Amino acid sequence: MSLKRDDKNILIRIAVIDDEPLVLRNLQRKISKSGFQVETFQNPRKAIDRMKIAPFDIILTDLRMPEMDGMQVLEKIKKNYPKTEVIIITGYASIESAVEAVKQGAFYYIEKPFTPEQVLLILNRAVDKVRLVHENKRLNEDLLRKDNVRKIIGVSSPVRELIKIIQKVSKVNCNVLIQGETGTGKELAARAIHFGSPRKDKPYISFNCGSFTEELISNELFGHEKGAFTGAENIKVGLLEAAQGGTVFLDEIGEMPLSMQVKLLRVIQEKKLLRVGGSDPVDLDIRVISATNKELENEIKAGRFREDLYFRLKVVKIRVPSLRERKKDISLLIEHFIDKYNRLYNKMIKGFTKQAKDLLMKYSFPGNVRELEHMVSSAIALGEGAWIDENELPEDLDRLVVETVENKDLLPLYEEEKAHIIRVLEATNYNKVRASKILDIPRTTLWRKIKKYSIMESLG
Repeated sequence: MSLKRDDKNILIRIAVIDDEPLVLRNLQRKISKSGFQVETFQNPRKAIDRMKIAPFDIILTDLRMPEMDGMQVLEKIKKNYPKTEVIIITGYASIESAVEAVKQGAFYYIEKPFTPEQVLLILNRAVDKVRLVHENKRLNEDLLRKDNVRKIIGVSSPVRELIKIIQKVSKVNCNVLIQGETGTGKELAARAIHFGSPRKDKPYISFNCGSFTEELISNELFGHEKGAFTGAENIKVGLLEAAQGGTVFLDEIGEMPLSMQVKLLRVIQEKKLLRVGGSDPVDLDIRVISATNKELENEIKAGRFREDLYFRLKVVKIRVPSLRERKKDISLLIEHFIDKYNRLYNKMIKGFTKQAKDLLMKYSFPGNVRELEHMVSSAIALGEGAWIDENELPEDLDRLVVETVENKDLLPLYEEEKAHIIRVLEATNYNKVRASKILDIPRTTLWRKIKKYSIMESLG
């Protein structure tokens, strides 16, 4: 019997831990011939340290070893790497130890002496389970990639322009700076860039620079070597290194301390990093996407942000529009959030009344899309009828300041109407029932306008 890679070419990594060199050599030879990466360890602690750098999918470990027994290995692996399958091998089998191993999460329990075929049989079963986990992860990531594009909801000109820029910059391997007010969806834009790029199959790691002290930022981003400071008992791989080949999203980059800005600049320039307490540089291949709600040019003038780092981060700068600039999208966003929270709260809310929508359209939304989502979520959670009316919105909403949007790229009315109908049809995947609801016109009227403007013909 032989082990084969699965149809998706997932590389299954296997470790064998045993204090007997002969056992290690025999298992390594047999498993390697089956096309798998195999590493062997006489010292189980070295295997656990190796897991921190490159986790294994399957571990075969002897039960009785001088440094650490197999049950201790099992406990540490399952605590830190629950998806790794552990197979216990022992020459001192007993029913009690086998039951205990399975209770602790062991995949199987093999008694010595064993034949290579017996081991391969058990490994095949473990590989099948690992393959299902990988495949499930891949499917989820595929859905996530699609969702990240779809989550940028809107038909307004600012959103259409944002999507166009994201699609362009995704294909180019350069650093991107995203600017926009709080709640506009800067991380959605970052994820869309990553999952639309050649790096989409590599890690996407997000880090908020405003949530930690300087020491913690350094430790989280750069990692540390064993013994770098009191309590550093093992090597820790930092987030920059963990994102190897992929993308690091640095949110609230304007909050990063100046001393950390110097270190980040060096990493971006040299494409290498030093772990805290380390002396050997680690080569890096990452894309940096950063975001801020601050005007970094003003921060530079105030001496709070380094100009050289700013230019390294903003090879391309993207601005995410505020909700005030894209009020055409409010109806579409409301419908999206109603669907989302109806499912989440097990409700059957049909929508917002015209009066409630009109009130929202007049509001300036300083908290942007995030604030709108919170309003819809709260209204659905507390709503008792089929429709949400203006009385179920925040009491002071009608007294808050209304801001206007600057008019740009003015078109004749018929062209504006035709373009808007096309945008709504595209956003609803040509579902005319949903489109007429968003446009707030009867379906018969929508049909007449589609015919009048020859919309389906113009779309080919």
